Amino acid sequence: MVQSAEWPRLSAAGRRLFQRGAETVLNLRPDWLEELHVASLSSQRMRPVAEDPVLAAATRRANLANLLHWAAANVSHPGKRVPANTSPELLESARDLVRRGLDETALEAYRTAQSVAWRRWMDICFDLTDDPARLRELLDVSALSIGTFIDDTVAAVSEQMRVERAELTRGAHAERRAVVTLLLEGAPISRARAEVQLGYGLTGRHTAAIIWSGSGTASDQLEAAAEAVMRAADAAHRLTVVASAAALWVWLPVGTAPRHRQLTAELAAYPDVRVAIGRPGADVDGFRSSHLDAATTQRMLTRLTSPQQVARYPDVQLAALLTSQPAQADEFLADTLGELRTADADTRETVLTYVRELGNTTRTAERLYTHRNTVLRRLARADELLPQPLADNAISVAAALEVLRWRGTEP
Repeated sequence: MVQSAEWPRLSAAGRRLFQRGAETVLNLRPDWLEELHVASLSSQRMRPVAEDPVLAAATRRANLANLLHWAAANVSHPGKRVPANTSPELLESARDLVRRGLDETALEAYRTAQSVAWRRWMDICFDLTDDPARLRELLDVSALSIGTFIDDTVAAVSEQMRVERAELTRGAHAERRAVVTLLLEGAPISRARAEVQLGYGLTGRHTAAIIWSGSGTASDQLEAAAEAVMRAADAAHRLTVVASAAALWVWLPVGTAPRHRQLTAELAAYPDVRVAIGRPGADVDGFRSSHLDAATTQRMLTRLTSPQQVARYPDVQLAALLTSQPAQADEFLADTLGELRTADADTRETVLTYVRELGNTTRTAERLYTHRNTVLRRLARADELLPQPLADNAISVAAALEVLRWRGTEP
């Protein structure tokens, strides 16, 4: 590690160039930032993080925090050693990683992001000057600056993870997390022991929910949402596990899912909170499978950036399957829907309702509270836009429209 007394000094011209480059980083192009995020989550080691929407969102916030921290420091003091980033975004991310049983290898994201940032920084430097001496000075100091900053930050966050891990070995929350992890992994733990440690009966029916926010919503809002889930399911009690600073895992001892309309209305007060609900299941196997359903639903909502606050697994099962490979999903939508993909919402909704009503125009009109002739005009318009007539490809068209319904942004 380079000591501060040995830190190289930039010339006045070098400092001005460094400052200008740092200002560019503070206004980094969105596609460059997205490249950094994708790379940081792409390795096999990072798969547990990339597949968890809450952990992935926390990693993205940490990436951005590191980038802005380094750039802001170099705007103020160009070329000087940048102190480690111990901002709330990074410390919260460290706590979440530990709570999910992950170790310091998950900090590989910082190293991968560093390599992407370095390539983009070189592009910036070559745009700043074509003077070989100034460019060499700028690249030499910035390589040391970026590398040392990431080393120092990883060391600081690793220490925080060690502290957090020590704290998690104590108390009821840690015990519940450990038992639930064993149950979800199918480990050999007796039902009686698990029930005592959880304070929750595993016999009978269970419905699981995952409550989370990608924006780091306050814990009191997550707790309020958990209460709303209970009320909507008429549950007398619940098992709650704090999965991270921005996520709760909940189980209800009920065999029916929470009422969708009631829950959606209550969550309107917490617009950043999302709820994914699994299918009810019986006994220990149902405890596990309902949670896995909820996790699949959560991943799909996040993958599609869906605006929906509440989603149940049966409602999204087909869309989740079709969108598991985003590139193939886009190809399927384009091939199946053609110009209908960008048609008005009324036309698309009419087609989807018509297929659901098994081609019955009268029932479609009743469902949409519109006139039968209006339905016929919209269906005729849809046939003009579709690559194939609706009658020849109704199932695929309905599946594609179902995916669009869950997507957060229209193409």
